[in-house]
Amino acid sequence: MIFGTLPTAEAEGAILAHSQLVGTTRWSKGRFLSAADIAAATAAGIAGLTVARLAASDVAEDAAAAALAAALAGTGVAALPAAHGRANLAARHAGIAVIDPGAVAAINAIDEALTLATLAPGARVAAGEIVATVKVIRYAVAAEALAAARAAAAPIAVAPFRPLDIALIATTLEGTSEKGLAKTARITRERVEALGCRLIEAPSCRHDETALAGAIAASDADIILIVGASATVDRGDVVPAAIVAAGGQVERLGMPVDPGNLLCLGRLGDSPVIDLPGRPVIGLPGCARSPKRNGFDIVLERLVAGLAVTSADIAAMGAGGLLPEAERPEPRATMMAAPAPGPVGAIILAAGRSSRMGGEHKLLAAWQGKPLVAHVADAIAAAGLPAPVVVLGARAAEVRAALADRPAHYVVAEDYEDGLSRSLRAGIAAVPSDWSAALVCLGDMPRLEPQLLAALAAAPGDVAVPVWNGKRGNPVRWSRPHFALLMALEGDVGGKAVLADAATLTEVSAPSDAVLDDIDTPEALAALRARG
Repeated sequence: MIFGTLPTAEAEGAILAHSQLVGTTRWSKGRFLSAADIAAATAAGIAGLTVARLAASDVAEDAAAAALAAALAGTGVAALPAAHGRANLAARHAGIAVIDPGAVAAINAIDEALTLATLAPGARVAAGEIVATVKVIRYAVAAEALAAARAAAAPIAVAPFRPLDIALIATTLEGTSEKGLAKTARITRERVEALGCRLIEAPSCRHDETALAGAIAASDADIILIVGASATVDRGDVVPAAIVAAGGQVERLGMPVDPGNLLCLGRLGDSPVIDLPGRPVIGLPGCARSPKRNGFDIVLERLVAGLAVTSADIAAMGAGGLLPEAERPEPRATMMAAPAPGPVGAIILAAGRSSRMGGEHKLLAAWQGKPLVAHVADAIAAAGLPAPVVVLGARAAEVRAALADRPAHYVVAEDYEDGLSRSLRAGIAAVPSDWSAALVCLGDMPRLEPQLLAALAAAPGDVAVPVWNGKRGNPVRWSRPHFALLMALEGDVGGKAVLADAATLTEVSAPSDAVLDDIDTPEALAALRARG
């Protein structure tokens, strides 16, 4: 790749390396300079432009990022479309991230222009969460470097949590608090159900080897948890001794994770449900009575995801095993204000062909003195939202011109003809990394009220939908955890196809029937104009 400042007249076909003010319009970096751009820059008196020009052997940034992401996407991971030299990999389901640190280091050592960042191996992830990101630093990567990186790639996967039966056995001594046992059971149930499993509370038993061994042997659960009435500090103590007496063996006593040091891990017989060497039996550390994250969470999550946990695995947990602020009486996190969520922005879908309009492009049609799509952009600005992401496709140059100098981030859905899902995918991929949610707006809804957009942006819940007279309309606000689901859609469908997956959906009363507008035909446009 050639990088430098060229006389403006020689910069046609190159990539603008830095944003540039041309007259009253600021061009974004990454812009491919056309003949019209060169003419505009020359007319503005700009003598030279800092640009990048790709060599024949270079691969453009988006194509390079997409290619490496595709090579990295393993089971349970989706490679999202690339934008601005970045391609993210998202979890298709909740589970545990399976990442090879050596392969990550090998890729990052190939070429400084090509980078891969991931979550920590073994991290717990939610569906839709970003597991890794590929970023191309320059505007292109040498084809040879990209090929080497793809060859070094080890698939990044997410092992899914499995719906297992997990038994809880509590032992008691004289004076054991029933209230304390009930609290421990409640907290354990919340932990287990958060992983999609079922907790079975077995009858409590005396805190002695014989009684506990009988309770262990009587359980047919996939995983057995033991809450001991006193701490386990030696393999001869009640919990590990009972595991052995029940026909099992102790894999590890103690772990280099704090809190969680006094965990005991054993196994018993065969595991008919999960692909592990024997049914896991876990003697819980005392800190497991608290909902705060501890070493028990790390072990349980991996077992539920079907990943074996050996003594060697636990021994390797020491690096990073000091869990931050975990069990302090007054940790910093509780004394500081929670960080504010990122801004909520908007995506304008403006890539369609307007095939039902009989030749006229609906988004360019005038109403009240300006194009329909301009009304949508102005409502977003009046609502106080950031500059929107505008997805272009058919007649892209004309639609962009219709928005004049309104602030916006433009992205082109090259495959827009394959259906609405492709435009939606391009828009989501271009969302700035600091946005916590996005309103998906249609470009042919010119009557949208700014106050409605502001209300949708501020509404609680994962998803917010406007409602008029009992009917749901558009736009819909989606929180970031849903982005991967939206990007996985196929065909001529939009986000409403995955509304059922929303954990919490908030309906927002609309001030008018504008949320039901659908200006897809000449008749609908005429009706809009007749309203004044």
